[in-house]
Amino acid sequence: QVTLVESGGGLVQAGGSLRLSCTASFSSRYIGWFRQAPGKEREFLTAISWSGSSTYYADSAKGRFTIARDNAKKMVYLQMNSLKPEDTAVYYCAASMKASMNFVGGYDYWGQGTQVTVSS
Repeated sequence: QVTLVESGGGLVQAGGSLRLSCTASFSSRYIGWFRQAPGKEREFLTAISWSGSSTYYADSAKGRFTIARDNAKKMVYLQMNSLKPEDTAVYYCAASMKASMNFVGGYDYWGQGTQVTVSS
């Protein structure tokens, strides 16, 4: 059985911060973070490799969002700062077994999502 679990979402005021966590029961080439707002397509945010320390950020995430890993705890984090109402979405972590890591089609397994709501 393959499992991916993300957590840490919630309600936060504009300008605040949240840290999301992702755990996986398996190894993968990349762990990525995506979000999907109502009526919107699922959007790639950032990814990190398990073989090495490579990271990639979408323009929409660069500067405010940071991806990190803690190999001792076997977890990947998404630190989100200076949150805005437009960041409101369901946030997903996903695992890619392939080389592609910056678009939805490059990922093989998905978590259930965690809701992030930013109030103004």
